[in-house]
Amino acid sequence: MTESRNYRLVHGGGDESEIPHILIVGGGYLGMYTARRLEKKLGPGEARITVVDPNSYMTYQPFLPETAAGSISPRNVVVPLRKVFDRVRVLNGKVVQIQHADRKVVFEPNHGAPTEIAYDHIVMAAGAVSRTLPIPGLAEWGIGIKTVEEAAFLRNHVLEQLNIADSTDDPEVRRKALNFVFVGGGFAGAEAIAELEDMARDATRIYPSISVDDLHFYLIEAADKILPEVGPEVGTKALNQLKARNIDVRLSTFLESAVDQRIKLSDGTEFEAGTLVWTAGVKPSPVVQASDLPLGPKGHVDTDEFLMVKGVENAFAGGDNAQVPDGNGGFYPPNAQNAVRQAPVLADNVIATLRGKKPTAYVHKNLGAVAGLGLHKGAAQLFGRIKLNGRLAWYAHRSYHLFAVPTFNRKMRVLADWTLALFFRRDFAALAEMDTPRQAFEEASRPPAEKGEPLRRVS
Repeated sequence: MTESRNYRLVHGGGDESEIPHILIVGGGYLGMYTARRLEKKLGPGEARITVVDPNSYMTYQPFLPETAAGSISPRNVVVPLRKVFDRVRVLNGKVVQIQHADRKVVFEPNHGAPTEIAYDHIVMAAGAVSRTLPIPGLAEWGIGIKTVEEAAFLRNHVLEQLNIADSTDDPEVRRKALNFVFVGGGFAGAEAIAELEDMARDATRIYPSISVDDLHFYLIEAADKILPEVGPEVGTKALNQLKARNIDVRLSTFLESAVDQRIKLSDGTEFEAGTLVWTAGVKPSPVVQASDLPLGPKGHVDTDEFLMVKGVENAFAGGDNAQVPDGNGGFYPPNAQNAVRQAPVLADNVIATLRGKKPTAYVHKNLGAVAGLGLHKGAAQLFGRIKLNGRLAWYAHRSYHLFAVPTFNRKMRVLADWTLALFFRRDFAALAEMDTPRQAFEEASRPPAEKGEPLRRVS
């Protein structure tokens, strides 16, 4: 009923086919903020707006490492899309093909048969997915940290590894369970390993047989530095912070194999690990390749400074799935900071196209970068000249992201999580069966012989 109500409001009455249709592919930062601005600035009946995304919510990804560490509840890092819109229709599913020449897409709903959606203007905000490599064993044992589901799984998985180690006397089983490997030293990898190491270190106090020295965290990075986004000076200080916590950082090193959870590195090191987290880069959403839109050399939608797709009309793009020129011969980095700031410019240019006015170029000066590296630990570079480490950087990290997370409701919920953490210690309950919630039911439903239980005669 909610979708139907919103759809009628968007159309504003009358013949719907006469009203321009704006289709936004993706409900992340760029998609959500663009749709919000469009419905705010367009009058009723001036355009129909549809957002397509597999999820019914937008995820604030910078909070995922803290979600994995249990500092923020998973529900508090997602924003329900239908709740933030008044005159936008939300369709949950995937756009699997774009035929811009015919102004239509093929839409696969999460449930039901595929269908076609016609549009007049399209906004490509599909974002990015993890960029994996054909490394043996990676697909079977690796996990990313780009979604809230992955973050929640990682928290439970790391705690479950501690449970395994504390429940056995087998040294090989213990060693494997307490080895944690993270591949990729950018924001996602550095923040994830720092937050989860912090959680595991804190958790050892409730495990009688596990000490901090038993934990072995490895950060594998192909480049010769970590956190390039914060600059070499702050990145080096962050590296020293991680090393001081006995995190084994391997620079200029590659993961060669992870078959049967046996890790093989390019420096010749081999060991077994129960945890393998892959954060080594992203690539544009697959739907970008399944389109007739012009693409750049790395597979991104090719746009001009107005966030308009080059060579075609009525197509716009930004965020992770686009290459946006920065005016200096390069492109803006595909991060959340740019996506949030591109949204109002993109929305205004869509409106300018509808109204026959001139578009506005996207120009943005980097405000800096902040990284959280666990409780009271961080690294930051602000406005190109202010460099912070430790507690001050941690305060900057939390302040910026509390300001940036969408909606007042989510800001207050995140603030409540942080405030409660000042008075209560972390919760270390591992809900391992969240990944397979029907397992217990299926086990109970199987006949005794299938379970390996002895048959009993009832007299």
